[in-house]
Amino acid sequence: MTYMMIAERENETVRVERASSFIIVAKAKIWASEGWQVVITDKDGRSYQPTEFDKLLAA
Repeated sequence: MTYMMIAERENETVRVERASSFIIVAKAKIWASEGWQVVITDKDGRSYQPTEFDKLLAA
């Protein structure tokens, strides 16, 4: 399964794709802690906000 993280801040956008939910959640939490607006999207197109990231670890 592939996960896409999109992080945005001011006029910058960063996209990261990983197969591991653990790695993408870890990266997303770090980016969010640095003030970025972060969303993770799974292969089915479902989006997860920072408060929902732990749901991906249970999958």
